[in-house]
Amino acid sequence: MSLLNQPHFQDADKAREYLESLRWPNGPICPHCGTIGQHWKLEGESHRPGLWKCSANACRQQFSVTVGTVFERSKIAINVWLQAAYLMASSKKGISAHQLHRTLGVTYKTAWFMAHRIREAMKGGSVFGPLGGSGKTIEADETYWGQKEGKRRNKRGPHHKNAIFALVERKGMVRAFHVPTVNGDTLRPILRKHASHLSTVYTDESKAYTHLNRDFYEHDTVAHSRGEYARGPVSTNAVEGYFSILKRGLIGTYHHVSEAHLQRYVSEFDFRYNNRTAMGVNDTQRANAVLKEIGGKRLTYRRTNEAAQ
Repeated sequence: MSLLNQPHFQDADKAREYLESLRWPNGPICPHCGTIGQHWKLEGESHRPGLWKCSANACRQQFSVTVGTVFERSKIAINVWLQAAYLMASSKKGISAHQLHRTLGVTYKTAWFMAHRIREAMKGGSVFGPLGGSGKTIEADETYWGQKEGKRRNKRGPHHKNAIFALVERKGMVRAFHVPTVNGDTLRPILRKHASHLSTVYTDESKAYTHLNRDFYEHDTVAHSRGEYARGPVSTNAVEGYFSILKRGLIGTYHHVSEAHLQRYVSEFDFRYNNRTAMGVNDTQRANAVLKEIGGKRLTYRRTNEAAQ
């Protein structure tokens, strides 16, 4: 039986109960005041299913499981939201808004907005504290995508393209960033903030990575300009593997991603990488991880003029 035939994907009430079990494992939490366990369920004929009221003296407001989340005030049934979250979480190279529109039976505009709300929920999920640590290795590298707005194509270099900088802990997690420029002033602060100083760091020979041995336990490089891609344990193969998945998705699935939204797409690929099968996470667990991160991340903007994705 298809996983999408499960009750919470087919019935809005079952979907709401499923979402409540994920977001409120210990009972309802008021999104207005944060009170736990001081609520009653409103079950009158005039009340919609899943409505609660806070009994705290300072609050007494009504709420449901979607209040304060990326699903708030949406006219789309919760079970359709859960289907969209599952499809995005289980698609290794992403799923386009056009595909969501066809699969879910919603308009393209609706599918585009749903996808961006779910990407917002994916942002930063499951990643806390610095990467690496004592005895661990981090690889750092940059890649380029698309074309910066207002920049003419430059045949001599990638300066007209958007830069993406990534840190990958071997057999661990990734953090990637859309950065304005690739130089030491931009990249070294990111490394210092997101990588433990006890880590060993491997990079290529770019001048942006000079003197990293002052900040980390060890720093070594591979000379790509001389055709060197590995020297014993020294390589950037793991981070380049991440970039290959990212670019295959951007090129093969999304085709065009605007500069304004690039970081959100990068965060989507980060989330799936950090919750991948090799980390012991299956598709259902990955989708549930998305649903647990929907709180406090509302998006209210309207769709801008962006090419079909």
